[in-house]
Amino acid sequence: MKRRMPSSSRIALVTTALWLLAAGGAASQQQQQQPPQPAPPPTGPAPGGQTVPHFKPGEQGSRNIHVTAHIPLGAASTVGDIEMEQELSRPYVYMSRMSGAPHDIGFTIISIKDPQRAKVIYDWRLENRELMDAYGGLRGSYFKLKGRYYYAQSFQIRPGSPSVELGAVVFDVTSLPDTAGIKEVGRIKDARQIGGFHNLYAYKHSDGRVLLFTTSTANFASILDMEKFLAGAPAQGQIGIIPIPGGEEAPIPVVGTRVLNINGTYHDFYIGYDPATHQDKFYGAAWSAGYFIFDVTKPEDPKLITSITGVAGGGSYHTFTPTPDGRYAVGEQEYQMAPLRIYDLKPGLDGAVKTISRPIGAWTNSWQDLPHNQEVRWPYVFVSAYEDGLQVFNMMDPTNPYTVGYYYTYEGPHLRGSGGVFGVDVRNADGLIVVSDMHSGFWAFKMDGFDGWNGHQWGMPNISSAQDWDNGPEGAPKPGRVSLR
Repeated sequence: MKRRMPSSSRIALVTTALWLLAAGGAASQQQQQQPPQPAPPPTGPAPGGQTVPHFKPGEQGSRNIHVTAHIPLGAASTVGDIEMEQELSRPYVYMSRMSGAPHDIGFTIISIKDPQRAKVIYDWRLENRELMDAYGGLRGSYFKLKGRYYYAQSFQIRPGSPSVELGAVVFDVTSLPDTAGIKEVGRIKDARQIGGFHNLYAYKHSDGRVLLFTTSTANFASILDMEKFLAGAPAQGQIGIIPIPGGEEAPIPVVGTRVLNINGTYHDFYIGYDPATHQDKFYGAAWSAGYFIFDVTKPEDPKLITSITGVAGGGSYHTFTPTPDGRYAVGEQEYQMAPLRIYDLKPGLDGAVKTISRPIGAWTNSWQDLPHNQEVRWPYVFVSAYEDGLQVFNMMDPTNPYTVGYYYTYEGPHLRGSGGVFGVDVRNADGLIVVSDMHSGFWAFKMDGFDGWNGHQWGMPNISSAQDWDNGPEGAPKPGRVSLR
């Protein structure tokens, strides 16, 4: 005869089992939620007290980041920013070429039709570059207008050099992959603000126009209507400027000036549509003044909305990138050991405060190094982190961001604060990630589980740096025809 367990013992046993199950589930959940923490790069001695990473196979990146392509592009400091077309039918990446060597001022086009066999298909170089004291090509941006594709490459050239008034050269690249059909269609020049453009950003405005926002060596950013520019309109199609509120006057560049686009000027910026307020917004980093958000729905008459100023450890305001809904923004300040700071913009957008001065979160890979530029694809932030290569972090909780993947591409001298990965871009259609390393060239990656991005999948507007050149920003009313007057 079977002996029954006393009811009190059965209850105790069940309670214990449930407790163990709950504890195990909690532990499992905690283990699943624990973010992967990147180890600092292994290092060894080098001349001058610096260090040089020495990677063993398999230790260069996290297990979820996979290299699909790598192309060395020559001497150190000859590679600038990176721009990737978003349509899968146009698999082209544009690499800005800086002046680490005189022959490298221009841009390079790489085909990623087969990401496993990426290849250089075109190189263009600026004339008289051997006579120039210049940063060279810093940033490029592509755009589509009336069924044709264009690429604008910015240049910074110091006073005393040829073409010092040159800001950008614009090319028709519709013919790709036939490189013989690429042709220069115009140059953006300004003899009043010599020294060129550190940055530019092509944007499909909610009213249907294709606009190009550029920096200058003065205390404002310029807005150009690219249809007007291509038509040969007066003032090269400039339709407005965005001033730095209360900003100091930028010094006039003179012969012997080594640094351009620093004090009193804008450095980097982002422009995006806000479907909640039906506004086109400019997010600008003004080097010595702060971060500023303008309403550019009427680009001829920008209006300041709010700002971030007086940040502790402030100055060197470099890059400013919002989330798809415009609620939060990631800001970089360009000095060694500075983390990326995350700001809640709501108090400023609501008018509850005159300016925002404190971040709500921060992220860095290594406190000794410096993250550079970033692309936001909520909840992920893809970072070009100079000496720390490609870094990816999750900001679902903006007060507690954490690393989810990384790959070190830089193996040069350590603890310089910069040098290494310059730019990063993400293709929304398939999640391909590309970076430009000033020393090691072009890299392409895939991240496990990230096979493309659409904001709606995350409860967000489908808004990012990627432009819908055919339809305009999502959520914007269909524009009428804009006059070229």
